[in-house]
Amino acid sequence: MGDLIRRAISTGEMVVSALTFRRKGGPIESVAAVEQFVATRAAFVTQKKLYGYLKTRMGTKWPQVFADEKFKDSINIAAAQIYAASLSDLAVHAVAVALDGSGLPDAAKADIAGRAFARGLADNEAVTSAYGLDHEAARTDFAKRLKDTDWNFGAMLPGNFNRSPAALIKWAPIADELKQYDSEIVENSMKFAWIEVREDFARRIDRAALARELSGEAVSA
Repeated sequence: MGDLIRRAISTGEMVVSALTFRRKGGPIESVAAVEQFVATRAAFVTQKKLYGYLKTRMGTKWPQVFADEKFKDSINIAAAQIYAASLSDLAVHAVAVALDGSGLPDAAKADIAGRAFARGLADNEAVTSAYGLDHEAARTDFAKRLKDTDWNFGAMLPGNFNRSPAALIKWAPIADELKQYDSEIVENSMKFAWIEVREDFARRIDRAALARELSGEAVSA
């Protein structure tokens, strides 16, 4: 049984780490750095909470279940969908915080958020496309969200993170009759995971450097 558990742990980590989430420290001083933060942190939270929920719900049976090929596919399908929702939540929030007080119009903020969202999809296309995420539909849905975004208030609040908790409970490969008992706890767990991400971003964002870069883009345009 010990060997089975070790193999299952390795398999589970391999499957759930299919998304790219290598993290870097230091100041966030450019649009590209904002995009990278959004893409990697969305992947990290997706994997952490999906994998954690599955292990918790399956209890002692999870080593055997994780060794099943069909179940591994189900995990990746769920990860692709949850990642898109996480990317949506974090892209809006990060851009709103980064550009707070910048004086940029909402359309400019929406454009930068759209670039961050597209970067995340592109960085993980091998996983998301292979497991059923429709990138065009995801971008269309995100564009609709941007039209209703309150950049000066709502986007900076914890309540902005509403798509990812719902996606976790919807897509996790757990029986619906069990999910009905889990939904509140699981969704709150995802919401709590975003707290550290928001705090990290707020500490590291260099608004002055970002403003200088955007000013240069405006002049060159």
